[in-house]
Parts: sequence; C-alpha cells; structure tokens
Amino acid sequence: MLILQNEIDIMITTLYNKFDKKKISTLPRVIFPGKIVVVLTETEAEKAVDYLLSADILGIDSETRPVFCKGKHHKVALLQVSTHDVCFLFRLNLIGMPSCIIRLLEDTTVTKVGLSLHDDFMMLHKRTDFTTGKFIDLQNIVQEFGIEDLSLQKLYANLFHERITKREQLSNWEASILSDKQKLYAATDAWACIQIYERLRALRSTNNYETIKVAEPEKVVSRQSENSESTDK
Repeated sequence: MLILQNEIDIMITTLYNKFDKKKISTLPRVIFPGKIVVVLTETEAEKAVDYLLSADILGIDSETRPVFCKGKHHKVALLQVSTHDVCFLFRLNLIGMPSCIIRLLEDTTVTKVGLSLHDDFMMLHKRTDFTTGKFIDLQNIVQEFGIEDLSLQKLYANLFHERITKREQLSNWEASILSDKQKLYAATDAWACIQIYERLRALRSTNNYETIKVAEPEKVVSRQSENSESTDK
C-alpha cells in the first residue's frame, strides 16, 4: 500500500524550541481526568504508598505556601503523586514525612517523573533526609528534542496544544482545607509529567517529529543609539 507524501507530512509532529507564550491562553484547558485522594493521616499515607508502588510509572510534584514578605520561609506543604488515573495529595504540613513517604522517595523499582526535581528535593530535604530513588527530570529529556522551554505549561502546550492553568500556584497550600481548584491544579501538574514523558518516549522511538527553531525577535534600536553610532563613524 502506497502512502502519499502529504499523508506522511500530516503524521509528523511539529515541535518548537520555544513555544509562544501568547498562544497558550488561546488553547483549550486540560485537567486531570482521574480520581483525587487527599491524604491526611499516616495510616492513609501507608495505604497510598503501597498502591502507588504497584504502578509502572508515577508523576510527582510538590507545593509550598508562597511567601510575600522578605525573610520568611515555609516548608513544603504538599506532595502530589499520580498514576495515569489516580492522584494522591499528601498534606505534609499535617502529617510530616512518615517512613512510608521516605520509602516512596527512595524506591528504585518504579519510575517517577517530575520537572525541575532539584527544587522539589531541596524543599523535601528541609523536612527530612532521604536518598533519592528512581527519578527522571523532564528538563533533562527535552534538550534531546531541541526544546529550550523548561516550564510545565509551555512543554505541555508544545506537545499537546492544550493549556495547563497556573492560577492556583500562589494560593495557600497550608489552608485547613484545600479547595477543589487547588486539588485539581496539584493533580494536573503531577499527572501532566507522565503525559509529557510518555509522549516524548513515543516521539523518540519513531523519530517522527521535527523541531522548528523560532526566530528571535529583532532588537529595536533606539534613535539615540542610531545617532550615537553615526557620530562614532
């Protein structure tokens, strides 16, 4: 069976080294489609970790209450860990870092995918010491594709042409009760890491993509600079 050239072209995925931030607001919103479970006790955490470590891949992220005054700091308040269809939100500000969570972080059998994991680990280490297990940072992988963007929102838009909202990022993650919007935001971020990773793996295996290098905007030269250059000449 013959495949026409234009059909091949349609199948090729187009990526950009830098995705236009202005276009993100026009894209349809994507949200985590699965079940969200808030973990409030060590007993619940133990059961959640057992469930998570039976999965083949996990997405991971964390949230910390924002600081709006100089010199003040907060410890990481939330650890969100997702499978393809269930996301657990561990409220670390309430339960701390029990041994089961350390077991999860140190596990070397299940692949855990995140973004800018150095920042997450730095905050988690402020709560307790642990040895990092089997983790993959998406920021290290996208470089293979010529992608220079490092934010989750831009990476997801680049690969799926859908928008992850960041409105809840600066909300109070130590609130007594997390809002539905906060829960959905946290779950979407962790789940999106799996989606991005699996999409990149598929593209890598088929090599059926092209990365377009976006032209840098020309620098606007002020009239004063032009006059200065004329004088120098």
